[in-house]
Amino acid sequence: MNSLPPLRQPCPPGTCTCRRDELLEEPGADLRILRLTRHEEQRLLERLENIRSLADLERLQQRMYEQLGIRLSVSPSHNEVRSMRGIVIDFVEQPGLCRKTRQAIPAAIRRGLERQPEIAYRLLDAHDLLRDA
Repeated sequence: MNSLPPLRQPCPPGTCTCRRDELLEEPGADLRILRLTRHEEQRLLERLENIRSLADLERLQQRMYEQLGIRLSVSPSHNEVRSMRGIVIDFVEQPGLCRKTRQAIPAAIRRGLERQPEIAYRLLDAHDLLRDA
C-alpha cells in the first residue's frame, strides 16, 4: 500500500499568493512544499525559535531545502546592523509557499536570534563584520 503524505490545506480564495492550484496541475512539479501541513509548520517554527547555534540554524536551512525545497538565506544587511531587524532573511521565489509561512519563518528566526544573541554575533563574524578594522 503506497499512501501519499498529507498535503497542506488550501488557503481561502483571494487571501494568498502561493499559487498552490497551479503547482498541483503542473506535471512533474516539486510538491515537497505542500507536505508542510499547519501542524508541521508549527513544529518548524518552534524549532527555529529554539536554535542554539549558528551551525544549528545552518542545519535547519539545509533540512528545509532537502525536505521542503525552501531556499532561505540569512545574512546581515548591507547597512549597519543595530538589531535583529538588520538581519536579512530572504526566500527564493517558490510556488506553493504560503504567504503566512513566508512571514512566520523569518519572525521565528528573529525570535531565536533575540533569545540567543551570540548566534547573531557569529552570523556577523561569518560575514566579515570586522573587514574595515
